[in-house]
Amino acid sequence: MPSLRALTPRFRRRTAAAAGALGAVLALLLAPTSPAAAADDAPTIRPGQAYMGVGTEIHEGTGPSGERSLTPFDTSGVQGVDVSHWQGTINWTSVRSSGIQFAWMKATEGTTYTDPSFDRNYPAAHAAGVIRGAYHFARPNVSGGATQANFFASNGGAWSRDNLTLPGVLDIEHNPYGASCYGLSTTQMRTWINDFYNTYKARTGRDVVIYTTASWWNSCTGSWTGMASKSPLWVAHWGVSSPNIPAGFPTWTVWQYTSTGSVSGISGNVDRNKFNGSRDRLLALANNTA
Repeated sequence: MPSLRALTPRFRRRTAAAAGALGAVLALLLAPTSPAAAADDAPTIRPGQAYMGVGTEIHEGTGPSGERSLTPFDTSGVQGVDVSHWQGTINWTSVRSSGIQFAWMKATEGTTYTDPSFDRNYPAAHAAGVIRGAYHFARPNVSGGATQANFFASNGGAWSRDNLTLPGVLDIEHNPYGASCYGLSTTQMRTWINDFYNTYKARTGRDVVIYTTASWWNSCTGSWTGMASKSPLWVAHWGVSSPNIPAGFPTWTVWQYTSTGSVSGISGNVDRNKFNGSRDRLLALANNTA
């Protein structure tokens, strides 16, 4: 049986020709509660159901049709994935054997939601030798940055120097539930991000990694350069040969280059990522060494 995410509008668009009438029926049945795809799907997302890149798909419409312009995907170098409960049960031994070296998985969202797959995926990835970490889907409109950083650190976002744990990620992107910038001014958004960063670092000793897109960052923070010397950048830009970089960041540390990848051990689509450096540099990021 395919995973939940395999039945999303994103998946249905890619298989519509083959699915025929059955696909149309599934689309009608699943639309109210399925995760988002591109803007023309007009998806409904429930609190807690967001995943990395969902806001980008809704607000920018840069989904599978654009991604197919880059064939094959850039699978060179140090490869990774990011996952949430939408991937269902994952065989992490197969994932590692397929060449995936790192993974970030959704731990929390806002101040109340914890991903139901996290407690299974986090230790299983570690046992398989995948260098793994956690991410928090930001909801700047529901509470302050410090509050959400504390919730994240207490529910999967902690860090230890064990050669397999990456620093936590602040997933801050287009709002999948409403106004793209969550109703905050650029000044308020800068304050929110800075409060999250300071609180997370006080709790864990690590600089939080920032996942975003150039378009969201430049628009919603006013092209803020204040995080460039603090946080590693994880940039999302699909279907291109090199990503656009948000204002202020000198380069990318991780690049999410597709949302429609495939990996042995994971059913259906999965986000694929590339680390900007060698495995030794990835381990340096994990262990907080020079």
